[in-house]
Amino acid sequence: MSYIDGFVIPVPNGNKEAYRAMAAKAAPVFIEHGATRIVETWGDDIKPGKTNDFRTAVIAEESEGVVFSWIEWPSKEIRDAGMEKVMNDDRMKPDGDMPFSGERLIYGGFAPLLDEKA
Repeated sequence: MSYIDGFVIPVPNGNKEAYRAMAAKAAPVFIEHGATRIVETWGDDIKPGKTNDFRTAVIAEESEGVVFSWIEWPSKEIRDAGMEKVMNDDRMKPDGDMPFSGERLIYGGFAPLLDEKA
């Protein structure tokens, strides 16, 4: 069964294109090392929650957007091996400052419970 890495990231609105470019550069590296799909989305309909929501989860400031992204892998084993290769790949070294706040990024690995398609 597939395996998913999920991410929620606060990104300054002015860095939206820089984030997209960084993600576009990284995506082929993930695919080369076993990922089957990379999806990056920019929040445009995030409702405030009563207790928590996407913005408060990452302590997003007023001038920041929220990215919700995921990487699909064929299995957890392929993800573990692939992620180790990605983290050691020289192409993943930043060219300068990261366009987001890494200390407020949240991420984790997820085993699917249900995967329905039309």
